[in-house]
Amino acid sequence: MRIALAQGVGPGGAAFEAAAREAARGGARLMVAPELSWTGYVLGRRAAELAEPADGPAAECAARVAAEYGLAVVYGWPERDGDTVRNAVRLVGPDGAARATYRKTHLYGEGERAAFTPGAEPVVQAELDGLVIGLLVCYDVEFPEAVRAHALAGTDVLAVPTALMRPYEAVPRLLVPARAYENGLFVAYANRCGPEGGYDFAGLSCLAGPDGEVAARAGAGPGVLFGDADPARIAGARAATPYLDDRRPDLYRNLTARSPRA
Repeated sequence: MRIALAQGVGPGGAAFEAAAREAARGGARLMVAPELSWTGYVLGRRAAELAEPADGPAAECAARVAAEYGLAVVYGWPERDGDTVRNAVRLVGPDGAARATYRKTHLYGEGERAAFTPGAEPVVQAELDGLVIGLLVCYDVEFPEAVRAHALAGTDVLAVPTALMRPYEAVPRLLVPARAYENGLFVAYANRCGPEGGYDFAGLSCLAGPDGEVAARAGAGPGVLFGDADPARIAGARAATPYLDDRRPDLYRNLTARSPRA
C-alpha cells in the first residue's frame, strides 16, 4: 500500500483537498493528515467553539474529497458530542464512507486536558485493501502499551496524526521507529510543522517499518511524503524478531497497579 503523509496540512478544507490531490497523483491509497488538521492545533477556548459533530462539515468535506480522488484519508478535528469535546480522528474510505473514528486517549499537557475529554476506546481499526489500519493520535504513540494493544489486535498499519513541537524531535527520530520494530507493524506518523500559537512544530513525519527501517522521512517544511507499506515485511519482521510470541504476560499483570516512583 502506498501511503502519503501530509505534513503541515491545514487548517480548512482547501489545504486538505490540495494535499489529497497531490497524494492521489502520487499513487497513494491512504493519506494521513496531522492532528486537528481541520482547525489547527493551538485552539485554547476556541476548541469548544470550533467543535463539530462526527457528521458535520469537516466529515462532509473529507467524504467528498476521498471519493473524488479515490483514496482513503485520515484527518483530525475537535468532535462535539453534546457538551463533550474530544480530540478525534477519522478514517474515510476511498468511497467516501466513514470507516473508523478514534478519540485521543492520552491527552498532552494542561492545554489539551482543559479543552478535551479523553477517549475511552484504546483500539480502533478498519480494513483497507486487505490491511488492518489502526488509529492513534500523537502522544498516544509514546505509550508502549497503546501500540502493543494494536499489535495484539492485528493492526498492520498504525496511522498517527500528530502535533509534536520542538524540542521533542527524539520522538519521530527514535521512539516511532522503535515502536514499529518492537511491535512488527508500520507506523505512519504525520506531523505539523512550523510556528503556530507560540509553538514550533517539528515536522519529521515518517513511515517506520516493522523492521525498524524508516521508509520515508520528511524534513522541517510542509509537503506530501510518500512511502510503501508491504505486508510481506510484517510477516518477515515478526518471524525474525518474535516479541509478540515470546511475551510473558503472566509476569506483567501487576504492572498497571504499581504507582510511579516518587
